Amino acid sequence: MQFIRFSLFFLLLTVVAHGQVISKDTTKMGYVLVDTDEVLNDTIQLEEIIVSKEKLDPDAKKRFLILQSRVYITYPYAKLASERLTLLNKGMTRLSTNREKKKYFKIVESYLNDEFEAKLKKLSRSQGRILVKLIHRQTGTTTYELVKTLKSGWKAFWSSTAASMFDINLKSEFAPYESNEDFLIETILARAFESGRLQNQPPAQPVDIDKLNDFWEAKAQRATP
Repeated sequence: MQFIRFSLFFLLLTVVAHGQVISKDTTKMGYVLVDTDEVLNDTIQLEEIIVSKEKLDPDAKKRFLILQSRVYITYPYAKLASERLTLLNKGMTRLSTNREKKKYFKIVESYLNDEFEAKLKKLSRSQGRILVKLIHRQTGTTTYELVKTLKSGWKAFWSSTAASMFDINLKSEFAPYESNEDFLIETILARAFESGRLQNQPPAQPVDIDKLNDFWEAKAQRATP
């Protein structure tokens, strides 16, 4: 997991490296990350589950709750990446010399080391895979493209190659109309926003949850003999 942890941390680091200097953020991100946040020994194959008004069978419910836990843990990091990318776009013109950029990079590196590195290192492979999808949901750009743009194509290539060794594709996109898992993630987020468990940040491409539910229910009905 060392390479994927580096890639995800590098993303969070580089999206702020050319932005504004900000004070330490002590506000809660909807879900409080704690050291005990772990999911069962983590890699499972999530079969297609349709979330509807009917109760899930125990096995499907277990898989759904595992996915839900992963989303709760990783969404705040995806939200942070989007916020920092916004700061990058707004603050790019404020940095005029390489010396300024280098100095600021060290400030940001120290800030993120203190705040996030230890927690990112605790992410499992499956949590990292969900985080990559959520970063695309929030920014509209894949993790691979963000690393490529903010660092170099060579760094993006090796980050992607290393991640693929651990079954994590940095080019993964969030596609709730194509992937059942992504549909479940969107459902989990909608419920978490409504309950206040997570703080809602509009995604790059808004999703109508009612239309999405109707799409998957219709698909389930067509698949029923």
